[in-house]
Amino acid sequence: MLWSAKNGRVTLGHTDMAYVSFGYGDKPLIFLPGLSDGLATVKGKALLLAKPYKIFFEKYKVYIFSRKNDLPVDYTIRDMAKDQAEALGKLGMKKAAVLGVSQGGMIAQYLAIDHAELIEKLVIAVSAPRANEIIQKAVKKWISLANQGKHKQLMIDVTEKSYSQEYLKKYRKLYPIIGFVARPSSYKRFLINAKAILSFNALDDLKSIRCPTLIIAGDADKIVGIEASYEMHEHIGESKLHVYSGLGHSAFEEAKDFNKRVLDFLEMTQ
Repeated sequence: MLWSAKNGRVTLGHTDMAYVSFGYGDKPLIFLPGLSDGLATVKGKALLLAKPYKIFFEKYKVYIFSRKNDLPVDYTIRDMAKDQAEALGKLGMKKAAVLGVSQGGMIAQYLAIDHAELIEKLVIAVSAPRANEIIQKAVKKWISLANQGKHKQLMIDVTEKSYSQEYLKKYRKLYPIIGFVARPSSYKRFLINAKAILSFNALDDLKSIRCPTLIIAGDADKIVGIEASYEMHEHIGESKLHVYSGLGHSAFEEAKDFNKRVLDFLEMTQ
């Protein structure tokens, strides 16, 4: 199969966790996506998702994980990290590089805090160490829109808060049909994920992260704010910080050198 692309799942108790993998390297790289996973999981999308990660394929096998399928209503970010650690263990991974984006970056923090033995290197992108006021305002609005079933307004608000003005020129042309994009049959999964963000606060525990860590941010981030990345950088010893000028929450999509920057960090010898 192209790039050894695979759709898989891991059994966790009475439920399971979907993942996709691709690449032929001998080192695992775990990608943890953001809140968008609450609207649409990675299930069955290996070939669709593989292309942006080609740069890693020679040295890494890339895994993208969704949250588990059956989410308890009081599910926390720390619970998500615990389940992720269990999934890695069931796949036989004793140590891996981890790249967490947005909410995925929050999960990655608790992976490194509570399951340090599993983490070789850590990359946290457009994320935060706690649910600050900027995050609270954005997520509460999305929760309200989801509860009202206003999917088009939800998708437009997420898009407007995520992308630079240059990218928005292109995306705004799609607004007439954006209400059909990733529309779930139920918002239950999205709401559980979103509410978990509101109670997240790992700030005081960040000092226990000892693995090499790269923090990537955009100085125009309207969802987590730029100060969140400076907070993480201050509290994670020996961490490195890169800030993209003029980019926001979707810097990981918009910055052409994002994956190259991550790869260089992962391959850098200490």
